[in-house]
Amino acid sequence: MRVLAHFTPGHRVLNIVAPESDWLDIRWCAEDDDTTFYRELPDAEVIWHVLRPLSGADLRRGERLRLVHKLGAGVNTIEVEAATERGIAVANMPGANAPSVAEGTVLLMLAALRRLPELNRAVRRGAGWPSDPRLGETVRDIGGCTVGLVGYGNIAKRVGRIVAAMGATVLHTSTRDDGRPGWRPLAELLAAGDIVSLHLPLTAQTHHLLDRDALARLKPTAVLVNTSRGAVVDEAALVDALRGGRLAAAGLDVFEREPVAPDNRLLELDNVVLTPHVTWYTADTMRRYLTEAIANCRRLRDGEPLANVVNQPTGC
Repeated sequence: MRVLAHFTPGHRVLNIVAPESDWLDIRWCAEDDDTTFYRELPDAEVIWHVLRPLSGADLRRGERLRLVHKLGAGVNTIEVEAATERGIAVANMPGANAPSVAEGTVLLMLAALRRLPELNRAVRRGAGWPSDPRLGETVRDIGGCTVGLVGYGNIAKRVGRIVAAMGATVLHTSTRDDGRPGWRPLAELLAAGDIVSLHLPLTAQTHHLLDRDALARLKPTAVLVNTSRGAVVDEAALVDALRGGRLAAAGLDVFEREPVAPDNRLLELDNVVLTPHVTWYTADTMRRYLTEAIANCRRLRDGEPLANVVNQPTGC
């Protein structure tokens, strides 16, 4: 079975797939290497997809494609409708990256809340002592905060358990009242949260869910964390809020345009902690991803039903 793996493997990844080499013919392609991608695409039966968008035009060039397997949960970077029309199954891996993203989310919470980048810079330039007296007025413990989770899937639930163990009061919101303790309507959650953390897929309904009006509901002392999808937040409105003192800080792993453009105004702000969409990217997540991807390829080979298919491809 020919697989086009659209990412650069490390030694651990190669060790995981090596025992399957008698039936899996894997061709590796860096996400920014379009030359290799388009050379290998016509012969690929399966694509292991990470982040580089797969357009309908791409899918049409994959004449032998039977499965696009997202290494992760969000399939917004795949033209699922085009895949469906061509009889290509699209599968994802809900929950596989949840432990890593949850820990990365808390990392960003702490880094923003405790002003880690600013303190790191101060120490490096020899200005870290005596301590800035403002620390005692602005820096918070997570355990003293109300943490609001927008979206309440696998990742958000893990984040909630972690910060609750640290002493935080945890609220959450979802499409409708789920009957669980701590549920609040979105507007109420935004107004109550000392930390607001986003855990939503990007859909037509969630695009710019946190627009200028929603951001205005946040406390000026609040921290916003986003490890879901960049376009859930109106980035221009977020920059204005952070610059204008209407929001204390943000921790962001995702952006409206990725990779981040050099002229993105977020890069100018000292009260923002940034990582390049990598909270999911750990050796542990990669092991879970490859285990699931191989298992679904085996099902495809053996004519068995695939796991976690998100569409109903024509003719299947």
